[in-house]
Amino acid sequence: MAVSQQVELLGLEIQELTALVQEAGEPDYRARQLFEAIYRQRLGSVEGISTLPLQFRRALIERAVIVGQPRLEKRYTSSDGTIRYLLAFSDGQKVETVWMPEGDGGEIGDGSEAGEEVPNTRDQVPSTSSQLGARNRATICVSSQVGCAVDCRFCLTALLGLQRNLSAGEIVGQVAAVLNDRAVAPGHERINLVFMGQGEPFLNYDNFMKAVRLLVDGLGIAESRMTVSTSGIVPRIYDFGREPVRPKLAISLNASNDAARRELMPITRKWDMEQLLAAARAFPLRSRERLTFEYVLLDQVNDSPQTALELVELIRGIRAKVNLIALNPGPGIDFRAPAEERVLDFQQTLVRAGIPTYIRRPRGRDIFAACGQLRLSAA
Repeated sequence: MAVSQQVELLGLEIQELTALVQEAGEPDYRARQLFEAIYRQRLGSVEGISTLPLQFRRALIERAVIVGQPRLEKRYTSSDGTIRYLLAFSDGQKVETVWMPEGDGGEIGDGSEAGEEVPNTRDQVPSTSSQLGARNRATICVSSQVGCAVDCRFCLTALLGLQRNLSAGEIVGQVAAVLNDRAVAPGHERINLVFMGQGEPFLNYDNFMKAVRLLVDGLGIAESRMTVSTSGIVPRIYDFGREPVRPKLAISLNASNDAARRELMPITRKWDMEQLLAAARAFPLRSRERLTFEYVLLDQVNDSPQTALELVELIRGIRAKVNLIALNPGPGIDFRAPAEERVLDFQQTLVRAGIPTYIRRPRGRDIFAACGQLRLSAA
């Protein structure tokens, strides 16, 4: 088997693994053995794949074939149990991935990101509580790029700029590394994934979608337990709606008109609100599925009662819910979080209009693991 450079197995689909074993002169079923060991068993080294003959394992190692899981550099643990992982790849680039053990509520895997959706106890709003015990479920927030190019003004990750896209293997590897660190046996816990870490997944679309297929077929995580968030890459929203296997969709909105959104999210200059909402209305939702609109509330910027009324009209008629996120502060961000009363008032305006609306309880804020805080910090 002539391999001129290091080959990482993590990220290869079954067809690619079949080509690799055929090149080595091995029978095709070895590809399935490799696939099971890399993904289902989450083994981190070729040496550990005991289902393969020793001679074949040695041949792979001699030709610089590795599994390719990221290296766990640091972990930071929050007072609420959230863990922020700093993971390094083979070229030295690093990203952050967040583990969130779920507690006393939250519709996990359905639009949540570094926090739980919680209803307003002041008035009646739709319940999102689950009967499953907290210790049996968790959410992993996954990065898709090193840094981010979208440059949302309220996000710490934007300060990093874009370093590069992650490969499918590097996206899957984050999940495998965190599950291994938490000693989660395959199929033993309800694991949910949110692609809401560093980066814009739809600007790394092909690698992101390949990773989704591997997470479903390999790690056994159902697509219904995954959610991806986009800032509004309109052509990819249409592409995503045609995918046979796809997570749920969340759109980061954060304003009720073009002028306000352009100030907060420069991506609006390329795809305006009319184009974005047209894509949202055309998105093919599955049975009982809702589109999620995420809305980061910034004090005295986009949190007024009038803005809430405008938002109602903007999304009226779309089978959707809204996740409200009070800004998670950080150095270099020139906005403040609104008072709780303003958040509750904003929520109630939407609820009275018949829009299911939830307030995101921040998770891991004290370790810079909450929504919009991932920036490779050492805090």
